[in-house]
Amino acid sequence: MKGTENRPCRRMIHSSCTEMMLKTLLIISLFGWVKCQESQSMTPEEKIAIRDQIVEMFDHAYGSYMKYAYPADELMPLSCRGRVRGQEPNRGDIDDSLGKFSLTLIDTLDTLVVLNKLDEFEDAVRKAVRDVRLDNDVVVSVFETNIRVLGGLLGAHVMADLLRQRGERMQWYQDELLHMAKELGHRLLPAFNTTSGLPYPKVNLRYGVLNPLSRTGTESDTCTACAGTMILEFAALSRLSGESVFEENARKALDVLWDRRQRGSDLVGTVINIHNEEWVRRDSGVGAGIDSYYEYLMKAYILLGDNVFLERFNTHYSAIMKYISQPPLLLNVHMHNPTVSVRSWMDSLLAFFPGLQVLRGDLKPAIETHEMLYQVTKQHKFLPEAFTTEFRVHWGQHLLRPEFAESTYYLYKATGDPYYLRVGQSIVEKLNAYARVPCGFAAVQDVRTGTHEDRMDSFFLAEMFKYLYLLFSEKSQLPINIDDYIFTTEAHLLPVSLSTTKPPCPGNNTVRDITLSETEETVPVSQEEDLFTHSCPSLETLFPNNPSFAKTIRDGYKYLTGVGRAAHPLPVREIELPLHDNGMEPVEFLRSMGISLTPLNEVIVGDRNGQKIHKGMYRVKLVAELSQTPEEEEVVPHAVQLISPPFLGRTVLTAGPAKFGMDLTKQEHGVKGSILKASPYTACGPIENAEELRGHIALALRGDCMFAAKARQLQEAGAIGVIFIDHREGSNSEETPLFQMVGDGDSTDDITLPLVFVFSFEGAVLTAALEEHKNVDVLLLPKERQLGQDKTEKPIGMNIKLRLAEEGELDGAGRGPTLEFVLEKEHLLLKEEEEEEFEHREQQHSQPQGFCTKAAKDDRTEPSLTGSSGTRNSNCGPDTNP
Repeated sequence: MKGTENRPCRRMIHSSCTEMMLKTLLIISLFGWVKCQESQSMTPEEKIAIRDQIVEMFDHAYGSYMKYAYPADELMPLSCRGRVRGQEPNRGDIDDSLGKFSLTLIDTLDTLVVLNKLDEFEDAVRKAVRDVRLDNDVVVSVFETNIRVLGGLLGAHVMADLLRQRGERMQWYQDELLHMAKELGHRLLPAFNTTSGLPYPKVNLRYGVLNPLSRTGTESDTCTACAGTMILEFAALSRLSGESVFEENARKALDVLWDRRQRGSDLVGTVINIHNEEWVRRDSGVGAGIDSYYEYLMKAYILLGDNVFLERFNTHYSAIMKYISQPPLLLNVHMHNPTVSVRSWMDSLLAFFPGLQVLRGDLKPAIETHEMLYQVTKQHKFLPEAFTTEFRVHWGQHLLRPEFAESTYYLYKATGDPYYLRVGQSIVEKLNAYARVPCGFAAVQDVRTGTHEDRMDSFFLAEMFKYLYLLFSEKSQLPINIDDYIFTTEAHLLPVSLSTTKPPCPGNNTVRDITLSETEETVPVSQEEDLFTHSCPSLETLFPNNPSFAKTIRDGYKYLTGVGRAAHPLPVREIELPLHDNGMEPVEFLRSMGISLTPLNEVIVGDRNGQKIHKGMYRVKLVAELSQTPEEEEVVPHAVQLISPPFLGRTVLTAGPAKFGMDLTKQEHGVKGSILKASPYTACGPIENAEELRGHIALALRGDCMFAAKARQLQEAGAIGVIFIDHREGSNSEETPLFQMVGDGDSTDDITLPLVFVFSFEGAVLTAALEEHKNVDVLLLPKERQLGQDKTEKPIGMNIKLRLAEEGELDGAGRGPTLEFVLEKEHLLLKEEEEEEFEHREQQHSQPQGFCTKAAKDDRTEPSLTGSSGTRNSNCGPDTNP
């Protein structure tokens, strides 16, 4: 590698440089900043009280799991029982985290140590060794099993080994958790049996991937994060066990992703084909589908001391800051055309990114994005699963995700600013107020309604409480030296000493000639432009000795969403229009619309400056208040109407529309067909029952892949429509707001099927009807046009027509362009006429029939003010070009 001799942080072998970086970025606070408490200050007593509250909350959540759910994988906090895969309704890809291996227990083990619950930790380790089995005939997500279970076992082993070495407890421990981790690693390895080296997204714990009994191996795509988030756990497993095969496979997958980056932008896509290495989804961001790929490049450098990872991260990071970062927003762009944003919303998983920026030493954008996220939580109580660039709800779910708490922790440890303690306090308070239930904490189904979901994911215990506890703890209050560890993406603790105490296994070095050739293609970032690219960050640069530094950055985003801003009258815009009136009915109509009228003779006295005064003319003042954008886009409710016997149209299920595919509002009679379940039910792979499905309306379960991907598969199979059914148990149209399904970031013009979405409750009605009656015909159409519904008379609107008169044409020269209303007895019309025709127009007002005859030659249809479908005056419109 060229140019390495002058870079002091090139060899991350736990040198003094390494120590400085970790202690600086993770723990050291500026004492000057701590003294500057301002109004956000927090006393030591307050911190202790909040920390005690966090411990009590953890006890409530963990105790509920152990009491009501163990040994099941998860707790169902509303039902007060465990979730066992196969015994509860299938939730699609969400259930791929569950492997009948007591997921929540394994994921929580090292959290028990951090919270100083050492007796509970020892007891939990005994339970895991005694009860947990990994040879289950179940298909699991490779990604989730790696970060939650393998990471949990490794983190717990490291903690158990540390306590054993201290001689105080765990003296019985004989590396049982490490042996379990090695067994699990071997059960995950078959996923890497591809020509590219990219892993399959799923694996059967007992039968692998290609075994006829595995029930998997047909998948062709995986997400970038799924393939690129293996290196920390697999490398740690290799170095702790001495078996190099794990680290080798994880490195190879990272090499492929790096090699397949878009060379012009240095960005990667979201989904890639594991066989031919082609990108399936080319949108690029830092949220769902990509997030932890970037995180693991940076953290692999810290953990393993390999410069290759740092160089790759820095290359990607420069591209992110150039194309994706639009402070305080982080927007998805097209990897091949990165100046184009591909969607107008962000997902909550990107909340980890400010923490990663702190690790790198780029503090200003971290503060900006974190403050934006905090303002969104103020508006909606929690971060919605997705929210628009105007900070409105896009997807209302909140799954108790910890990423925002994670970034809050990193920013506090980097700055020492007590503001972030107050942010942490707000997280604690909202969890207690809006998520706490008698048997634990429940995910929020929709932040707009506050309804709960019967779900408490294991990451809530693994990450949320760990970061919150650390946020309010001093180093001296922790049972371990937190400086000695790096957090995985699931917040499991791996020792940074691995790079020295456990040297690389033979064959684990990334191929240097490949990296060299690729590095030569990348334009280097100059030291002057980026101080953190190849050197340890400077305390002076990272933390300017200025107590107001972070506050100054935050203040620009303080009222980003409008929450907390003092109320001000909305701005008013006024337009004055000359109005001709021969009857007061239209005038009264205008007044009912909030339009005020002032007679011209009260505005202009006499013929001032050559201005003419005409009988019956009024000056119209239009007062338009600029209101804020409504909270939600209007969603036109659709319906799935069961029309075959015995339903005969009496059963109507509310459905949501799609922003792509056939527009059902333009189909006069809707789309009719018989329903049939797709196989596979998620429709994310090749359709196995395509022959039966042809000519039917397909039922497909939400999850595993994007709506657009499912629609394409089903359209290719010959389906004539699709009804997507929500995989979230208990969701229904009465309690959950409808939403419009969106595409996958690429063009969806090829999708021509009608598509609707129903919630779980309505979907159960459909599937039950199909199971009982075999042949069920349905009608897909907008709800207002369902069969048997009384037709309501639509209001007749008044036509208002406007024109822009020439300067000085009506009221004399020098007044500027003027808009004119023209009122008749029955219609408010605008006519394009020259000044010399003005008198002729006056005569036409008294002879409406003659005017209509003249205008009939144009035969144009003008829009109604109210959008009414009543009789439009196509024969009574002016010949005008607006």
